Amino acid sequence: MSGPLKIWFDRQGSLLRLRLDRPKANIVDAAMIAALDTALVDNLGGTDLKAVLLDAEGPHFSFGASVEEHLPEGCASMLASLHALVRRMLYSPVPVFVAIQGQCLGGGLEVAAAGHRLFAHPKASLGQPEMQLGVFAPAASCLLPERIGQAMAEDLLYSGRSMSGSDALAAGLVDAIADDPSAAALEYFDTHLANKSASSLRLAVKAARLGYTDRVVAKLEQVERLYLDELMSTHDALEGLQSFLAKRPAKWGNK
Repeated sequence: MSGPLKIWFDRQGSLLRLRLDRPKANIVDAAMIAALDTALVDNLGGTDLKAVLLDAEGPHFSFGASVEEHLPEGCASMLASLHALVRRMLYSPVPVFVAIQGQCLGGGLEVAAAGHRLFAHPKASLGQPEMQLGVFAPAASCLLPERIGQAMAEDLLYSGRSMSGSDALAAGLVDAIADDPSAAALEYFDTHLANKSASSLRLAVKAARLGYTDRVVAKLEQVERLYLDELMSTHDALEGLQSFLAKRPAKWGNK
């Protein structure tokens, strides 16, 4: 166990378990990002490892990233660390399973969408509400079009609306729904991966993701610059963040 994250091995060391452990919000802040990234750096190289399962303690997967860390003085550092985590997940040599219950929003969904296979409760709520705060979701802008197609991704990214786990399954955002998503992920591992060669599985993951990962990472770099160089110089981005923290309606200047 380490800080905001529980870390342990399951299935005779072949499955790395990571659990967000700051219920009920499980905010993806600097401490959580650092803990996740360190856990992956320290453990992905194990030759017996066949998969990672990321889930969360409490009723919700994550309410999202820290709004305070999105303010101009901290957003460059926050984005750099979050996007480094996303890249590490994308390039993971073994499949990363994500089990989602309750709210999975904003930065929480960005982290989840960087996984390989997503399992969700039918009544989970998945969305990118950043536009309601006058900002956009950089990693999701790169990940969602790949997972669910351009049109559906634009709907979620522009509207800021959420969809249920059942609707996310129909859209292709998640791969399976179950009343116990973590148990469903474990069942998938036991049925389909536990008896596979770890070395061959790693090569299968590499083959399946050739092109995809490089494409997402290249776009992510461009989108991060757009966020920092253009979005954060606008009146409305700052107004949206500050109004959220002050718990008042935003006053858009459209500039």
